[in-house]
Amino acid sequence: MYRKDGNSYFIVDGHTHFWDGSPANQINRYGEGFIKCFYDYHANLSPAEYKWTLEEFERYPEERMIHDLFEVGYDDLAILQSTYLTDWYVNGFNTTEQNGEMAERHPGRFIVNGRFDPRDGEQGLETLERLHERWHLKGVKVYTAEWKGDSKGWKLSDPWAYRYLEKCQQLGIRNIHVHKGPTVYPMNRDAFDVADVDDAATAFPELRFIVEHVGLPRLEDFCWIATQEPNVYGGLAVAMPFIHSRPRYFAQIIGELLYWIGEDRILFGSDYAIWQPKWLVERFVDMQIPEDMQGEYGTVSVNQKKKILGLNAARLYDIKVPGEFQIADEPESVAVGSAPEPEAATA
Repeated sequence: MYRKDGNSYFIVDGHTHFWDGSPANQINRYGEGFIKCFYDYHANLSPAEYKWTLEEFERYPEERMIHDLFEVGYDDLAILQSTYLTDWYVNGFNTTEQNGEMAERHPGRFIVNGRFDPRDGEQGLETLERLHERWHLKGVKVYTAEWKGDSKGWKLSDPWAYRYLEKCQQLGIRNIHVHKGPTVYPMNRDAFDVADVDDAATAFPELRFIVEHVGLPRLEDFCWIATQEPNVYGGLAVAMPFIHSRPRYFAQIIGELLYWIGEDRILFGSDYAIWQPKWLVERFVDMQIPEDMQGEYGTVSVNQKKKILGLNAARLYDIKVPGEFQIADEPESVAVGSAPEPEAATA
């Protein structure tokens, strides 16, 4: 939790990882290049006092993760997202099993999300069921730009992707986190395009599509899609650190999101270990739209910040929030083209 100026904030960190990008786990130059690209984001966008060495960044102990997230980082809960990359890493970069085992050692701290790749066919559907049975999944993370053999990506609109989304729906896995953000070496830019979210969100209104990194650098495309699709949400991982390095750019991002999709569909994520939640939370609570931009974007209220930092994710993941962190009922902000999210079908 975080307290400032008499206000209490319940923090759900919607995007964290426990990865192994160490040289011993790298299969090839792509594995080396991927973790170094991540490190460049970390080094270029973090305050100086939060920068790690490359060696620290490649593989950190879980004790450090617990310290950074919960002991000094204000997280009440963190969602562990998976990125397998088994063509580049011997044991995978960050698998559901690795995350789940670590979460079991720290009960009450984490929510474990699964993963699927439609190129795994029938066997992958069986694996998804096993992951669900083991960790009672409420969400999955998909990486449409991941390389697999000769394939350099896939789309949510692919027939086999539909098979997996149908399976998620059958299993009650409603939260589909989709990596749609800046290009990460050596992946292809076009494989991160947000256009396929539109198709899937229309076809599966019972599911929620959390577009991680809000589609950057395609923010405008994301906003236009999310405006028309009430089951599309924006995850702020990667957008958040610009609050330090380019605060006016971050003000523009948050202003656009509030205008287009409203305060109820934006989720905080630190993207740990690229960045740490401590400074992100502190600076987000303190931030405000610059005065000369307020004529277009308005301001960001305390209640809006509370929703973004934790209450929105808590709603999607059925997390019980203590009363002191709740906000009084108030009229919801109306975003352009907004509409109520469809209720889940009941038997």
